[in-house]
Amino acid sequence: MENHQKYMQMAIILAKKGRGLVNPNPLVGAVIVKDDLIIGRGYHEKYGGLHAERNALVSCTQSPEGATLYVNLEPCCHTGKTPPCTEAIMQSKIARVVVGAKDPNPLVGGKGIEILRKNGITVITDVLEEECRELNEVFFHYIQNRTPYVVMKYAMTLDGKIATYSGKSQWITGELARVQVHQLRNEYKGIMIGVNTVIKDDPLLTCRIEDGRNPSRIICDTHLRTPITAKIVESASEIPTYIGTCSRDEKKMDQFRKKGCRLLPVSPKNEYLNLNDLVHQLGQEKIDGILLEGGGTLNYSALKSGIVDKLQVYIAPKIFGGATAISPVEGQGIEDPSEAFQFKDRKIKILGVDICLEYYKR
Repeated sequence: MENHQKYMQMAIILAKKGRGLVNPNPLVGAVIVKDDLIIGRGYHEKYGGLHAERNALVSCTQSPEGATLYVNLEPCCHTGKTPPCTEAIMQSKIARVVVGAKDPNPLVGGKGIEILRKNGITVITDVLEEECRELNEVFFHYIQNRTPYVVMKYAMTLDGKIATYSGKSQWITGELARVQVHQLRNEYKGIMIGVNTVIKDDPLLTCRIEDGRNPSRIICDTHLRTPITAKIVESASEIPTYIGTCSRDEKKMDQFRKKGCRLLPVSPKNEYLNLNDLVHQLGQEKIDGILLEGGGTLNYSALKSGIVDKLQVYIAPKIFGGATAISPVEGQGIEDPSEAFQFKDRKIKILGVDICLEYYKR
């Protein structure tokens, strides 16, 4: 008896191995099955490298003629960094292709499936579609909007504080939660903070897991107050670093350029940066996803501007108290509960003593 979901789940697991290595391409895994035996498997291993389908075909232990290919995303039918996967599938004489989700890329968008069917290959679609789409939520958003998928992340106590009244915040959560955050830094192409965080904490914002990839650092700095001696600036020649600013002080800007920073001239909005303008420019830089680790001011601006696509909140079993202790979202706030920023589709993860809540923008 066939088990499409079983083999598609294998393809999804393979696809996840490409996290942090293929952006802005999608995560794709492929499994080839013949006579109920897996004869080939592969995944998209790095940007510019072979796609999952071709890697799976190369790995085959016997002829794939008449076999079934399981792939979590519709095979491409256009020439990019590599030739179309539809060609390789047809040349291999595979009889059937089982697809998890259709590709939202206008260059594909159902055309890959159509080509395969026109050439006599049976195509079954939408197997574990929801899981396949969630796996590539960053890619789907980026390819459709050309702006980064933004995840607002913060850790707080049970009474909703991200620091004590004296400003101290290390550490709110436990080891497991911190490990997951570094895994996210490996997966997302960019990490964004505000200038106040740079001044207060002087963070490096690197990924501290073995063989991890450092994200591009993005500083929101309306008036270019970032210290030239900040760790982020000093390491800008080694790790891509962007500063979005409304300042047009060429002399000061040139100091940062000499350190290796990329200055993005952003239009103002009220007293701050126009974050919609900034994420549009970052999308042009091929930054497909951003982990927003901002303070209360930047978080409020991000919510108000509508750039936040997903909320990830780590809750530690601690209470700080204090009327002046820092909250994760500050700014002016809303006047009436009916005006609240609303989210949907709750997910809960247990990370040791901590809890991680995930919500999507409504």
